[in-house]
Amino acid sequence: MGPVCFIIDALVTGAQLPRHLANIRSPYNELANAPIVITAQQPDPRLARLQYHYQAQCLMMPALTLGARFNGTVAKLKAEWLIIALQKKPLPPGAWAGLTSKLDAHVVDAILIKGSTSALPIRLLQRLLTSTQALPPYLVIHRSWLERLGGFDPELDSDAISDFFHRLNACPTRWNTLNNPRKNPANGNMPP
Repeated sequence: MGPVCFIIDALVTGAQLPRHLANIRSPYNELANAPIVITAQQPDPRLARLQYHYQAQCLMMPALTLGARFNGTVAKLKAEWLIIALQKKPLPPGAWAGLTSKLDAHVVDAILIKGSTSALPIRLLQRLLTSTQALPPYLVIHRSWLERLGGFDPELDSDAISDFFHRLNACPTRWNTLNNPRKNPANGNMPP
């Protein structure tokens, strides 16, 4: 597995940004030491505190659309795998379990990290995602595959993510899902 980097846009995650950062730096996350890049359109004193507390890098990109912010961030990174936050709602800490082994296997181009287990087959789930615009909380994508797809549309702001998923679905992408584990109801702990 090559280098991994988390990309979180402050406008996408909104007030839940601190929870996303805490989740990423959780001891349950196999990739807790991976770099985190936060993109934002304007400086905010809270971002400086979060940047310091979670050892993240903050990129200010005023007047750029979401697509352009994502593309600009990817262009500045050397990471092979990009983990991009797509929703306000953060994942529980154990959601990252098993991700490292999937990245090490090099058999997929993208992984959808979902908030709950689905009984739907992967291809049906992919079609449902593109038709209903229900996005998973995180997308893990190999840098070369993101570049083959042309990145995010720099002209789009709120529709940049859904447009990217339409293009991802239209291509022969090798992708998989990673469902976050549920807590053990008996003791409230994450499963091993």
